[in-house]
Amino acid sequence: MPNAPFAGLHPTAVISPEAELADDVAVGPFAVIQGRVVVGPGCIIHPHAFLIGPLTLGRSNQVFAGAVLGERPQHLNYKDEETSVEIGDGNIFREHVTVHRGTTESLKTRIGSHNFFMVNSHVAHDCVIGNRCILANGALVAGHCVLDDNVYLSGNSAVHQFMHLGRLSLLSGCSTTTKDMPPFIIQSGSNVVVGVNTVGMRRAGLSAEQIQGVRSAYQILFREGMVLNESLARLETELGHIDTVRELIDFIRQPGRGINLVREHMRHAA
Repeated sequence: MPNAPFAGLHPTAVISPEAELADDVAVGPFAVIQGRVVVGPGCIIHPHAFLIGPLTLGRSNQVFAGAVLGERPQHLNYKDEETSVEIGDGNIFREHVTVHRGTTESLKTRIGSHNFFMVNSHVAHDCVIGNRCILANGALVAGHCVLDDNVYLSGNSAVHQFMHLGRLSLLSGCSTTTKDMPPFIIQSGSNVVVGVNTVGMRRAGLSAEQIQGVRSAYQILFREGMVLNESLARLETELGHIDTVRELIDFIRQPGRGINLVREHMRHAA
């Protein structure tokens, strides 16, 4: 984590007496820390950031100017319950990122570690974000979504509420999904499957066998025209011994909103 351009607590920062800040936390000019906010060691709160408790930040997070973490949810049925946000270690929240707290006392918004939230991205109420995810500028995640590790949301993309996005899935720029996205899959446009995230898989250190297994599974799932149950049965038989394919199968079989089966050439043909 780089050093802050300022040290300690700037005299113009407004910090609630309820807040708990580690000794080496840096808070910039005109930042506001309101309510029961816990900020771990090595965190940098840049000028004009706004943190609202109950909110917990782990170690070495950076919150840039204009970001708002922990504000009340944008939900018509929110009853002013004391809900919260929990954030892990090493995350970056760039300018004007917004993260909203949960809607009820039994729910909270949770963010893991080493994620990168670029300018104007948004995480809504009750979401669960894994580790090493990237939300590019303007990416929007609606309420009650789950993003597994290493998910990539490109600029100005949008994820419908209650979606589950599997590990290393990728949503292209200006695209939307209203169904679950299986691990390793790339989607573009509106609910259109376009390929396998082979670049992301290589960068994550997956082996050639793991990547090729997913590529073969993609052919069976999306190019051979079988119904989903038949495709899954074939995957079990032919590729089920490969752990990434097993991960793909298990994701598709879990309860959820279903997956997209429309591919690019099918959309044009329609």
